[in-house]
Amino acid sequence: MKIEKLAIRDVLIITPERMGDARGFFSETYSREKLRASGIDVEFVQDNHSLSRQKGVLRGLHFQKPPFAQDKLVRVTRGAVLDVAVDIRRTSDSYGRHVSAVLSAENWTQMFVPKGFAHGFVTLEADTEVQYKVSDVYAPEHESGIAWNDPALAIDWPVGEDEVILSEKDRQYGPLDDLADSGF
Repeated sequence: MKIEKLAIRDVLIITPERMGDARGFFSETYSREKLRASGIDVEFVQDNHSLSRQKGVLRGLHFQKPPFAQDKLVRVTRGAVLDVAVDIRRTSDSYGRHVSAVLSAENWTQMFVPKGFAHGFVTLEADTEVQYKVSDVYAPEHESGIAWNDPALAIDWPVGEDEVILSEKDRQYGPLDDLADSGF
């Protein structure tokens, strides 16, 4: 398992080893022991799986406030996404900055997004499936988000305003500056 730090050191790219032959491949996609040895000591309590039928589906930027904040380990099992993490920790030197990476079934990379980050992704291919582990349960009363197109974040999404496919909930989120208190 290869672990790389991104420009914001708390967000990591994890690439599990894939061993293949004529039949296909085998991969250990999660190992608590190996992650713990790398400094990621998180107990995941729930697995989530999403399917986006169209290219340009954008989900995010989401987070849960404490005490239900979530660490996430995100991977793509079919298709590809641009995965984005925005630092919303007010005391952080990287507050308001973001990192991103392409996660795909082909490159087999995963992104570890710790608590204190808003998370989102946009599909780069139709019929993309994303699976992710979270460290706390879904708590709708603690759910929040940031507008995907907040100009202050300057995220270079590979889809335009006229191409993006959003949920009604995601259309309602405002800019980071309007976020009263994220709890971080």
